[in-house]
Amino acid sequence: MTALFWLIDALLGLYYFLLIVMIVMSWLTSFGIINSYQPFVQTVQQFLYSVTEPALAPIRRLLGRFLPNLGGFDISPIILIFMIFAIRILLRNDIAPLLGVHY
Repeated sequence: MTALFWLIDALLGLYYFLLIVMIVMSWLTSFGIINSYQPFVQTVQQFLYSVTEPALAPIRRLLGRFLPNLGGFDISPIILIFMIFAIRILLRNDIAPLLGVHY
């Protein structure tokens, strides 16, 4: 059971890292620091988009209902990062000890 909790925690940490890389690459592309027409950059951006967009799209739709247009500023990755932190804290401090797993 410890291995399962460790695996879930590691996958959440990896997803957090991929979100940070996606945010940084989008900034670097929008400021013209990296060329988005290079094949390697396109491949990395396409991979990051395909991995992160399924989780970000519902958050964007939900925010679109409650918040006005922020002028191109997307806060959905920030909300997803907070959700990942909350899940990891809940997993480590509440769920794992409840099942007798200490890691």
